[in-house]
Amino acid sequence: MPSEILLVAAVVVASSRNGLAGVVQVRFSHSSAACPRMVGAREVSGMATNRRSMRVGMVAALGTLAVGSAWAAPPAAEKERPATRSIALPGAPATGGVGMDFIAYDRAHGRVWVPAGNTGSVDVIDVATDKVTRIEGFAIKEFERDGRKRTMGPSSVAVGDGVVFVGSRGDDSICALDAASLKKGPCIKLDSMPDAIALVPSAREVWVTTQANNSIVVLDASSPTALTVKTSIVVAGSPECFVVDDARGVVYTNLEDKDRTVAVDVKTRKVTKTWLPECGEVGPRGLALDTKLNFLFVACTTKVQLLDAGHDGKRLASLDVGEGIDALDYVESRHELYAAAGRGAKMVVATVGAEGALTAKATIPTAVSARNPAVTEKGVAYLADSRDGTILVVEPPR
Repeated sequence: MPSEILLVAAVVVASSRNGLAGVVQVRFSHSSAACPRMVGAREVSGMATNRRSMRVGMVAALGTLAVGSAWAAPPAAEKERPATRSIALPGAPATGGVGMDFIAYDRAHGRVWVPAGNTGSVDVIDVATDKVTRIEGFAIKEFERDGRKRTMGPSSVAVGDGVVFVGSRGDDSICALDAASLKKGPCIKLDSMPDAIALVPSAREVWVTTQANNSIVVLDASSPTALTVKTSIVVAGSPECFVVDDARGVVYTNLEDKDRTVAVDVKTRKVTKTWLPECGEVGPRGLALDTKLNFLFVACTTKVQLLDAGHDGKRLASLDVGEGIDALDYVESRHELYAAAGRGAKMVVATVGAEGALTAKATIPTAVSARNPAVTEKGVAYLADSRDGTILVVEPPR
């Protein structure tokens, strides 16, 4: 059926229920989340004044409805689409958005931690109320790449037991913050810019990737009030992201420039396994782990590879998501993987079977640049939307 007839029918249904104000509302209710269509003042004025032409359109549409009105209802899939909302971050500039990379969920306190780069702050969101608390005082610095200037600041985060560690590219530091009071504690400066952070609870250590040196810095976190450098582990490429299997004493990271995923022994500091995720020249990005099944999820930029860590990294499944994947999140209690494609403006929620099946449960429209989900135990996903300077909240699919 022609799209213009469908549109008139939508106007008729809205008008009969809600009056003219409803016409404007429903007229744009099915716009894509990635590219919402704005209503100009002239267009709204025309709708409000040209009532006679609207009545003619209504009569024509009613005739069409009489022939067959089944199509007037929204598709079932649209009705079941998870609700989304955006939380604005304080300190966001008028243009340019907020530079965000890693974000993390603190289950014990019901908070999402958001290092908000160019604002020089870390924003903490209460998941029960959406209240945002801003922690200021982080260093920022400006640099130029490809002729464009960027401002960097806090960019990575790892949640521990009562303490949260934040990495900042503004001054190459790692800081400890109290998870309850949100007070900023002492910081330690590294010799190179930090990227990803991971906590190894059994060893009471914080591991930090420093890509410029092709190394991992290991910090002693036995006393969060006095972080010290224990050692540095040199790897055969640029380390990207972490996931920790604390029970097995293994830390996984990717070598982005080598298209490799490696396992590092926590005690010996040695790479014990090297696997090929087959992500191509752009290399692997994020990681997630099912500790019970011993399955490792590796994010490529457009898909997720599922490797069997218990059987020498055998590839069990592959899941296409879309362009622009970075970090992943996995909720083991729900057996659900969350992968957001920033350029593709969508997020895929996939279920994981005991035999290694990776099945898409829902594909949810998000926003361009929305990526790196941090997911609660209830399946509510928080995505970093740098372009708009917001956190996009996606309710769990039914």
